[in-house]
Order: sequence, then structure tokens, then C-alpha cells
Amino acid sequence: MHDITTYRVGDATVTKLFELTLDGVDASFLYPGADAASVARERAAFGPGSVDASTGLLRQSIHSWLVRTPERVILIDTATGNDKERPSVPIFHRLNEPFLERLKAAGVGPEDVDLVLMTHLHADHVGWNTRLVNGRWMPTFPNAQYIFSGRERAYQAALSAQDGSDAAIRDAAKLGPMTHPPLAGVYEDSLLPIIGAGLAREIVVDGSEVVDGFRYLPSAGHSIDHACISFTSRGERALFWGDVMHHPLQVARPDWNSVYCEFPQAAQASRRWAMNHAAETQSLVFTTHFAESSAGRISRDGDRFAWQFV
Repeated sequence: MHDITTYRVGDATVTKLFELTLDGVDASFLYPGADAASVARERAAFGPGSVDASTGLLRQSIHSWLVRTPERVILIDTATGNDKERPSVPIFHRLNEPFLERLKAAGVGPEDVDLVLMTHLHADHVGWNTRLVNGRWMPTFPNAQYIFSGRERAYQAALSAQDGSDAAIRDAAKLGPMTHPPLAGVYEDSLLPIIGAGLAREIVVDGSEVVDGFRYLPSAGHSIDHACISFTSRGERALFWGDVMHHPLQVARPDWNSVYCEFPQAAQASRRWAMNHAAETQSLVFTTHFAESSAGRISRDGDRFAWQFV
């Protein structure tokens, strides 16, 4: 059983909704550009919640963030989802996790969710958008507006169509070389059903307020139009990092891209930007793949940064 931990940001509360633990992650796989000596040096700074001392393997998490304001119930990213066909990623394949039961334990039913905000459209961030009902993918949160980048959606649609139009979208994004495509099948089972139900709202990721204190801040690279989502309430700030980082090792080594980053040059730049922004705004940072509490703060000393879990 995972304890329910809630944080306060102004008038809002933020609660972690756990889905999956990833306890045996080899750093040489996750960060293919990192040398073994550097990995050993950097991981020595972390406790057993983030690094298994006996094996040196990294610990990660997959989860969503539940934000409750006086007016709304909001989910930020929706993890991996049950029953999805992901044969190329066995840990995601045909899951049967009690995620909705955990949501109910936090006091929220699927029908209570008003907004679903997505940092990007990868498999482990949009999976619970839908659930399988009598053989059909149906919106999990039937009363919610699902908000995401229009460019991300167009790119996923182009890749799904396999008509070559994805190249033009990549060229327009000007992110440098693409080295890792997004996982197939996500558009069909986790996006099309909510679009078809009229629940989707596509936006331009430009930093402007999208709804009630939430802004999508450009941080492309991990995906073609990845956004960090900022939230401000009564002068207090939260920053939902999405996948600019996958483990706190990258705080010391922002030059390390994960194996899942689609556009590595842009991902490095966005990682540094995200840490600068978090430090300058003194934001409480909510990550998607750090283990332990998954929340913390960034501090800066010269050109180096430090992470502290809260």
C-alpha cells in the first residue's frame, strides 16, 4: 500500500496517485551516453529510495498528480492505463493496476474530474485517458476536458497514418535530429476516443494561461512539443516537470538524455531551462518518474544545481 501524500500550493492541494514502481533500472540503459565511472560517482549521492545500494540499479516511479482547487478537480498526466497493447514494452503491456481505486481512496471518482492536463502524449502519460469497456476504448473521465498540445496530437496522428507527413511536422519544430520515435498504438487507444467524444482541447504551447492559473511552458525535446505545466495560487508556484528528467541523477548531469528522448539536442536545452526556471521561481517541483516522494525543490550554485526531496 502506498501512502497518500498531499502538498499545498496556495489554495490548492496536490496528491500523488501511484501507478507503477520501476525498481531495477540500469543506468547504462536509461542513459546510453553516460560513462560508468560518472554514473557511479553521481548515484553515490542518493539514498536507497532512488538507488539500490546493493546493485546500483535506479529506482523510478510512474504516477499522476491530482490537483484540487476550490473550483476544480484536475489530473496532470494519466500514467499508463490498463489493458493497453504494448508488447514492445512488457512492463506496460496489458496492465491490471488498481489506479482508479487509488483515485477513489483520495476522495475522487472518475466522474468528478473536471480537467486532464497532459505534459506530452507518450504512453505512460496518457494511458488512463481511456479504459476498456465491452471491448471499446471509452473516456475514463467522462465529464473532463482533456487539454494537450495540438502539435503533439498532429505528430502522433501523422505517425499513425504512416503517410510521411510527420517529416514536415518535425521540420517545422526545428528541434534537431530525431533519434527515438514515440511508441505506436497510443494515438489509437488513448487519444482518438477522447477526440471522438468531443472532450479534447488542443492548445499552442506558448506559456500563456490555459485555465485557472495553469500555463504550458515550452520544453520540447523529450517529445516534439513537451510542456512543463506551471501552476500559481496565492503567489505560490508549482511546476509539473513531465519528462524533462527521468531520475534525479540528471540534476547533476543535464547533459545525459534518457533513451526515450526523441530529440536529444533540444532535450538537453529544455532540461537546463527547467532547472533554471524552478530555481528562479522557487517552485515546488512535481516530477513524473522520480521515486520517493517524487516532489522536491531545485537550488542553484553557480552553474550547478541540486535536488532536495520534500
